[in-house]
Amino acid sequence: MASGVPRRREGGVSAIIHNLGREMERRGHQVTYVFQEDLVDPVVISPRFIELIFSLRLGRHIALNRSKFSIVNIHAPVGFSYGLRRRWNRSKNYPPYVMTLHGLEERRVHVMSREVKKGRAWHFAWKNRLWHRWYIQPRFNWSIRTADGAHAYSRDVWNLLQLKYDLDTDRTAYIANGVEERFFVHREYRKDRPIRLLYAGSWLDQRGIFYLREALQELTVKLPGMTMTFAGCGVPEQTIAQFFGAELARKIIVRPVVPSENMPELYLEHDVFLFPSLVEGLPSVILEAMASGMPVITTETCGMPDIVEHGQNGMLIAPADAKAIEIAVLRLGDSGELRERLGRAARETMRSYTWERSASQLEGLYQRVLQKEANVQE
Repeated sequence: MASGVPRRREGGVSAIIHNLGREMERRGHQVTYVFQEDLVDPVVISPRFIELIFSLRLGRHIALNRSKFSIVNIHAPVGFSYGLRRRWNRSKNYPPYVMTLHGLEERRVHVMSREVKKGRAWHFAWKNRLWHRWYIQPRFNWSIRTADGAHAYSRDVWNLLQLKYDLDTDRTAYIANGVEERFFVHREYRKDRPIRLLYAGSWLDQRGIFYLREALQELTVKLPGMTMTFAGCGVPEQTIAQFFGAELARKIIVRPVVPSENMPELYLEHDVFLFPSLVEGLPSVILEAMASGMPVITTETCGMPDIVEHGQNGMLIAPADAKAIEIAVLRLGDSGELRERLGRAARETMRSYTWERSASQLEGLYQRVLQKEANVQE
């Protein structure tokens, strides 16, 4: 299992790989992990090209060690180098390649092209779009087109793999992430205090933060005691405070880094998880928050509707809509009973999203790919 991200398990891709790998090992398989620092030194290589260099070295690394692996699972877009190498050298017994795709670059272009026209995107001007078209998108394209099988975290990605990239259903799988048992903490649903909102994740324009700022300007008037915490954003507190301005900063709490082991406690300290992202795959933080018994407000796009059922175990709102954020928060802020009902339903939903189930489904995809490979060789 390989990805061009750091090895640390603070969340995101690395945590997903470690959790799936652990379950694969429990099922009797041997797993080798390859992360960014195993093949490149981020201090030496420019961040702009580190993923490309990692891809090229990963392709060579697998080729040199191909006898050790039955199958390789590489997270896009770093699989293109090995995929092309395998395609050009069919006679050299390179192991089959399964690609994992988190989200759609096509959707990113669609959404952020519109956001930049509104002045709500930091890095999607014409130079960035050209860079994306000629450097980023081709690596994703070739990661997908050279794959023997593909794994997606959301149904919209799974569908596009079939409709645009012509990957048959026996070569693709929609497999939702699991959630660790430690997130199923006991929650007391407090109705005697102002509502405490939580956002956890990277500080990115694509996460709907401009609309969140607009909504909070109204909400701080209508819910005077409300607070909003931004956790694990990876940027200095001052950056977030400046974005929201002095008036809103009084309602904002920033925790730039939260260790993985402290995440259950973080969820427990808050009442509602607010994640108005415009472009995603299936964020692990949503699953974790739901497992903790939190009602979730998130957007009806990407992988979120696969998990969240509006009015049943959470609230889905239109993307890029500050008024929708405001209305959803007001509904939950005004009703402790609704928060408890949605939170308890969210926790029950998450009971079936285990890493054991995810690994079993992924194992099934591996077996189908290996069987097709065996049939070809015959």
